[in-house]
Amino acid sequence: MQTPTISTVPEAVKRKSQQTNRRSLWQEIRANRWSYIYIAPMFVLLMVFVVYPIFGSFGYTLYEWNGIGDPSNYVGLDNFVRVIHDSFFWGAFAHTLIFTAVLVPIQLTLALILALVLNNTKLRFASFYRSIYFIPAVTSPAVIAVVVQLILSNFGDNLNQLLAQLHITQDHIDWLGDPRFALGIIIVIGIWNTLGYNLVYFLAGLQTIPAELYEAASIDGANSTARFINITVPMLRGIGLVIVILALLGSLQVFDLVLVLTDGGPYGATEVVNTYIYHQAFGGSARAGVQPNVGFASAASFFYGIILLGLSVAQVLIFRYINRQRTAWRD
Repeated sequence: MQTPTISTVPEAVKRKSQQTNRRSLWQEIRANRWSYIYIAPMFVLLMVFVVYPIFGSFGYTLYEWNGIGDPSNYVGLDNFVRVIHDSFFWGAFAHTLIFTAVLVPIQLTLALILALVLNNTKLRFASFYRSIYFIPAVTSPAVIAVVVQLILSNFGDNLNQLLAQLHITQDHIDWLGDPRFALGIIIVIGIWNTLGYNLVYFLAGLQTIPAELYEAASIDGANSTARFINITVPMLRGIGLVIVILALLGSLQVFDLVLVLTDGGPYGATEVVNTYIYHQAFGGSARAGVQPNVGFASAASFFYGIILLGLSVAQVLIFRYINRQRTAWRD
């Protein structure tokens, strides 16, 4: 039998690659059919409860409608114009940005530190600690908000007395009724509530880093700080980008905590975009005189969705630019 020469081997590999590329879409689906079967239920739920309502509600943006009967008062794009010029919408948007700008850096920093600690193979009861930190993430934000309300109503005065004894404050503080403190309390609860998700993401990323890299660095005399900067950070860059984007998008859609804790009050100090849309659709809020207008709320929702889409694209482009700059600098 004739042994393939060096020149014929690449040609054979090239022909095989071309045959693979010519596989039809149907063949690809058949080859990965079980993957499609596994994701089919989630895909159906996504189409029925997310995609269809989004496109189905777009028609309501062209009407002024209170949600009763069929929409008949056609206003065209006036709802979008009103949203753009509504100072209350931009105020809610500013509160949402403040919530995101404070929550995301603090939460991701804490999640990464805890992930580094819990990823230590020498730590005893690591699985128990992981479960403890993840429990708030699987608890309903509405339930958490109700419990916090009960705690502050029962022990808020005791906390005020303690702060007065420590000479930190002199006046009585209404924690959820004072515009100076309400949004801060919501941010603190939000950090604690969703910390577990980012903790798990970082743990998954850390466990993909080969232990041999750390062992080789230790042999070369690198300390823990050098190993973190030169091994952990570069290896986590890809999954870190995904974690940051998910954290930003999740925090920009805060709703449950605000609605149950303050309902956008006091005096609109904690009104975020999602509670603003909710109040416009169903009426009633921290601001008196809000009448239900499903059409206007749908327009506000679409407009905010466009903003989120733009922010997401901007995030990806910025991170790609940073990565290209780092690569060019290293080269």
